[in-house]
Amino acid sequence: MAVKTVQYKNTAFSVSYEILNPHLSSDIIFLHGWGSNKALMKQAFSKTLPSFRHIYIDMPGFGGSNCDIELKTIDYAAIMELFLEEINAHKHIILGHSFGGKVATLLNPELLVLVASSGIVIPKSLKVRTKIAIFKLFKFTGLSRLRSLFVAPDAQGLSECMYQTFKNVINEDFSDIFRDYEGKVLLCFGDKDTATPLWSGQIMARLIHDSRLVAFSGDHYFLLKEGGSIAREIEQSMDTKEV
Repeated sequence: MAVKTVQYKNTAFSVSYEILNPHLSSDIIFLHGWGSNKALMKQAFSKTLPSFRHIYIDMPGFGGSNCDIELKTIDYAAIMELFLEEINAHKHIILGHSFGGKVATLLNPELLVLVASSGIVIPKSLKVRTKIAIFKLFKFTGLSRLRSLFVAPDAQGLSECMYQTFKNVINEDFSDIFRDYEGKVLLCFGDKDTATPLWSGQIMARLIHDSRLVAFSGDHYFLLKEGGSIAREIEQSMDTKEV
C-alpha cells in the first residue's frame, strides 16, 4: 500500500492506493462503491486480467484516504484525475462499482466498466419515504439530534462532511451524462440487486450508444463471486493488444 497527496480546492487529500503487476504498461483502475474501499475490489479482481497493471484506490473519505471537506461526485472525479496524473496512470480501463461507477464515467476512459453502477434514480420505498417525513417533522420541532435513528445505513457513523457528501451524491440523476457518453461501455448488473437493480442497468444500456449489458446472478456485491466472469467480459470488450 502507498499514499500520494494531491491538492484540490486548497485542501490536501492523501490518497491510499495499491498497484499490482507494476511492470506492465496497460492500466486498469478500480473504483469502489460508497462505504467500501480498495480491499473489496482487490478481493474481487486481483487474480484476474494478468496482462494489466491493476491500480486499486481508496477514494477520499474511505479506507486509508482522508476527506475533510464536503464533496460532490464531480469533485471525486477531479481528485481522481489529479491522482492518476500524479502516478502516471493511463485511463485504458476504469472499472467502477456502485458510486464508483459515476466517478468512473466522469473520467471518460477508453473502456468504461460499470458494475452495479448508480446513476439512475431508484424510487424510494414507502418505508423510506415515511422515515424521511418523520425526520423532517422532528427537525421542525427541534429534535434533529435524533438524526441517527433515521439516516440510511450507508450514512450512519459518518463525519459531518461525509454526511453532507452522502446527501450530495445519493440521488444524482446521471441520465443525461449517460445519454451524452461517447465512449465504449460494458455494463454488469446483478439480477437480485435491490440497490442498483438490473432494470436500472437496462436503462443505462438504452441511454449509452456504444454499450453492452451482461446480467449476472447475485446481489449488489455479485462481483465478489463473479470477478473472473466480469474479467472475461472485459477481455471480450477490449483487445488488449490495442491498449
